[in-house]
Amino acid sequence: MEGNEASGLNEGRAATRLVVVDDHDLAREGIKDMLLDETDIEVVGEAANGREALLVCSRTRPDMLLMDVRMPEMDGLAATSEIKKRYPETSVLMVTMHENPDYLLEALKAGAAGYVLKDAPQEEVVGAVRRVREGESPLDPELSARLLRRLAAEGGASSTRRVARQGPQNQLTPRELEVLGLMKLGYTNRQIAGKLVISLGTAKNHVEHIISKLESSDRTQAVVKALELGVLDLTAEG
Repeated sequence: MEGNEASGLNEGRAATRLVVVDDHDLAREGIKDMLLDETDIEVVGEAANGREALLVCSRTRPDMLLMDVRMPEMDGLAATSEIKKRYPETSVLMVTMHENPDYLLEALKAGAAGYVLKDAPQEEVVGAVRRVREGESPLDPELSARLLRRLAAEGGASSTRRVARQGPQNQLTPRELEVLGLMKLGYTNRQIAGKLVISLGTAKNHVEHIISKLESSDRTQAVVKALELGVLDLTAEG
């Protein structure tokens, strides 16, 4: 996202409250230093493993966690799954060394909004955090759509996160269902606006309403929730 556009999108929004989780002190310090000058992101805590992350979440109730994958005591996937059970409104961005589709699929099942690479430059990390908070996906659209199709083919998310089919999905309007159908294909808000011939602000509002009605923390998990509820046929291309 362009810097000016990001600044404009964040006007009037409280700073994103973020927790950094990594078992290496230097890695945590590096991420904190990277985010130090970002006025719309506030680091409110840190943890060295998944169990510590749960304790920090109970104290600080952050908007988001940057969660390392491999950690002692409780790894990133297990911690993400537990955090999403306890604090479903909290988003999790996984921090990984490699863009492995099999791992990323497991991360989506656990409840992650997406991922950032460990060696990503500052602008990519900051951009991923901002995209999640603005209702965008941090994942490449093509990768996102491919992972969601795989998730559908494998029967959705884990049984521990399944929900009843009667619920908030019934509150979605026909237009919101249309927007949701484009979200499943990895469309950005701007692309949704172009496809439906509506303003970017209107597209963004529709996405925010969908996330809220599906009681999800972010765009990625709203689509995963729609899969769980049977709202979308994610095996279809359109």
